[in-house]
Amino acid sequence: MSPARTLEINPARPTPRRVQEVVDVLRQGGVVCYPTDTVYGIGCDIYNNKAVKRIYQIKRRAKEKPFSLMCADFQEMTSYCHISNLAYRLMRKNLPGPYTFILPAAKLVPKLLVTKQKTVGIRVPDHPLCRELVRALGNAVLTTSAILPGDETAMANAYEIEERLGGMVDLVVDGGSVFPDPSTVISLVGDQVEIIREGKGDISPFV
Repeated sequence: MSPARTLEINPARPTPRRVQEVVDVLRQGGVVCYPTDTVYGIGCDIYNNKAVKRIYQIKRRAKEKPFSLMCADFQEMTSYCHISNLAYRLMRKNLPGPYTFILPAAKLVPKLLVTKQKTVGIRVPDHPLCRELVRALGNAVLTTSAILPGDETAMANAYEIEERLGGMVDLVVDGGSVFPDPSTVISLVGDQVEIIREGKGDISPFV
């Protein structure tokens, strides 16, 4: 596979033209690396099975461990999961933010991204570029950290991504350096709040 193309984008003020360039790659079934509010991520259109399978191969991940979805806002989240009153109150106060929420999956979520427990992980990052990408694409984006098996730390900038992943992905979005700190993962299934992983997101609103 040829080296990935790199595209510089201002992460705080992404221009529509640059965003559209990334979306074009996603629509064509491409795999993209991009900065988020936690780490650099790897993503694709959730409805392109070929691209989804490529990311499973890149991450060397078992199909039993689905990746998360990235949404543009809270309203879009409601299309992909079932939200209880408790989950609604907690998420409304803390999104966008550095959290991944585990929730019962709705029918719109592709089977490859649903766990055996019929749940799905969903993020709304506090990052303008991420949210603009999803809005322009028109549906959620699969998202996972740009950390490969065996890596001890996440990659902090586009140069490191190119060196490590440039031959595996189609586009690297250079949005500057990110100080890597994974999202906090919280399960809100069945009106039970369970902290699965402590990361960048403050857990105090959930305990």
